[in-house]
Amino acid sequence: MKVSRVLLLVIIVFLFSCDTGSDESASDNFDRGTMLANWADNIIIPAYANYEKELDALVSSVETFTADASESNLVFLRDKWQSAYLAWQWVSMFEIGRAEALSMQSYSNLYPTNPTEIEASITSGDYNLELPSRRDQQGFPAIDYLINGLGSTDADIVAFYTDAETGSSYKTYLSDIVNRLHSMTTEVVEDWNNGYRDTFVNNDGSSATGAVNKVANDYIYYFEKHLRASKIGIPAGVFSSNSPDPTDVEAFYNSDFSKALYEEALAASEAFFNGQHYGSATKGESFATYLEYLNSIKEGEDLVKLINDQFVTIETTGANLLDDFSEQVETNNTLMLNTYDELQKNVIYFKLDMLQALNIKVDYVDADGD
Repeated sequence: MKVSRVLLLVIIVFLFSCDTGSDESASDNFDRGTMLANWADNIIIPAYANYEKELDALVSSVETFTADASESNLVFLRDKWQSAYLAWQWVSMFEIGRAEALSMQSYSNLYPTNPTEIEASITSGDYNLELPSRRDQQGFPAIDYLINGLGSTDADIVAFYTDAETGSSYKTYLSDIVNRLHSMTTEVVEDWNNGYRDTFVNNDGSSATGAVNKVANDYIYYFEKHLRASKIGIPAGVFSSNSPDPTDVEAFYNSDFSKALYEEALAASEAFFNGQHYGSATKGESFATYLEYLNSIKEGEDLVKLINDQFVTIETTGANLLDDFSEQVETNNTLMLNTYDELQKNVIYFKLDMLQALNIKVDYVDADGD
């Protein structure tokens, strides 16, 4: 019995190794350098330039608000926070280069935020935002708390900043976390513009440390963990015995903004897969053209078409979600779960079929059972 099971396993492994999902006659002479140049010059660097511009506006709005903490200036600040948060969705998948060294993703958008520790830091005035233990007390979620979550009305929120005893401490903390977002971004942008771009494009080999391999893993990790899991799966209760938690949504204190953030991130992910230039309909070399070059097929179907068709299905399913994800999980969580399921199908296409076709191995640990 043991022999037969071993023989069966050997046969399965052999058959799987022979099914490359692409035309075996096609040799992989794809120009990775051209793809890397398209990513750097037409997608990543322009997206970061826009994000930095939006952060400039956010910093300016904070300066205006802290100089004059009025309700009108709070509304203006909130608008700039939303614009910067949307711009962040276009760069957050690129955890490479200086962004990786800074752990920029976790310092910029770790949610839910920790209001208890934020209040303790404001009270004490003693905090170091560079410490890993402070990651859930800064970034966009912490700003969300400070401009949306301190009170039920704008007047209530403004009162915290105009209080004679504590107002200056709230202003200082708000300024510090916004300036940290800006300083991290400046480091990343300067790195890309002062040498890293060429390092990235020239690292066009097929080894595990090659830029294509690293970006492929980072892209899939982002899609799987940050888009599928954090934005949809965790608040829907996928990882907690189907017990939804409305406090786990992105932008919890302004939760009718959570769908907009999700849709922006999804659009960014789809555009990157297809090599679409930032802010343009023009497309260049990409994962899609690489797979087409390899004639990648899954069960008789073109893999690129399967992935792009699935993006359309994801968008169609998610279009029915409420703007407020907190309300969504409380009133009709089934639709959140359906959206998660549709996202999961592209996770499989990316993680199994695309990586197999590109001969790239997963370089991160999967802890949620996918």
